[in-house]
Amino acid sequence: MQRSPSRPRGATVIDVAKRANVSPMTVSRVINGDAGVRAETRALVTDAIAELHYTPNLTARNLVTSREVRIGVIYSNPSAAFMSDLLAGVFEEASIHAAQLILLKGENGKPPTRSAVEGLIASRIGGMILAPPLGESEIIRAIVADANLPLAIVGGVAPGAICVGIDNHRAAYDMTRHLIGLGHRHLGFVLGNLDQSAATERLAGFQTAIQEDGALETQIVQGDFSYASGLIAGETLLAGSRPPTAVFASNDDMAAAVVSVAHRRHLDVPSDLTVVGFDDSTAAITLWPPLTTIRQPVRALAAEALQRLIQAMRQDGGTGRAMAKSHVLDHVLVERESTAPPRAITQTI
Repeated sequence: MQRSPSRPRGATVIDVAKRANVSPMTVSRVINGDAGVRAETRALVTDAIAELHYTPNLTARNLVTSREVRIGVIYSNPSAAFMSDLLAGVFEEASIHAAQLILLKGENGKPPTRSAVEGLIASRIGGMILAPPLGESEIIRAIVADANLPLAIVGGVAPGAICVGIDNHRAAYDMTRHLIGLGHRHLGFVLGNLDQSAATERLAGFQTAIQEDGALETQIVQGDFSYASGLIAGETLLAGSRPPTAVFASNDDMAAAVVSVAHRRHLDVPSDLTVVGFDDSTAAITLWPPLTTIRQPVRALAAEALQRLIQAMRQDGGTGRAMAKSHVLDHVLVERESTAPPRAITQTI
């Protein structure tokens, strides 16, 4: 008797665990948004989930919904710490709403191919979330619009989408005024990718604060939000004959890299150099000294985006048009041990 071909088996938690070289329990902890998982481990697991096209089916936990909720999440970010927090927020909110998540990863901050995005849409998802910086991708937004799917963007702004973020301009302004208030008159600034709205808004906030005081000197160098680019930027800022007394990096990964360069040059942080970052990611509290930074509630942003996307999927015929608008969450300036008045001031006290 000829047997009918068996149905292909989808990836399991065990498959993901083997790919990431962790235990199945660790995979479950990542899916459930357990805050105790290290950022590096979380990144390995989320990458394995994307590579194996594993779809965490959370419907068994909550049967209150009458229809299956399938959501695509596309991400590609050079900051592993940032993405770890964002995906944790998505998973946590998905578990509450019994949503099934399908992840698609681009490489090195670039969007995945058109065919990959179209394949994700063809898997019968009802909505899409774009993690930064992919909210800036006109190609992906156009593909999603053509499919008439509701779209949520974290950390970006685009017409016709649910946009969730913080006021990057105000946050960067607040941090710059904090540095000026400490007495710093020569400030360095490390840019992110200028094709991302968050980077341009943070630069604008820095410049607005600087323009309010005419006696300041600044050095602005380019980065791309990655640790590697922060190393290059740090060398550029600190190799000169008159380096800045404070450096404001556009994210924590680049700030951590600047601290590393300072240590390599036998500079004490913060006595010789103040360094501050942005995001309040895991990187901000795992290096020494811990970073003064802007707390961007990444998990809350991701959860808010997913929650509003699910609402859109259940209203307005599932297109999300009625829900398309921007939602701004609060930021917080978190002071830690990486900041101090410049040495010239402390020596006169």
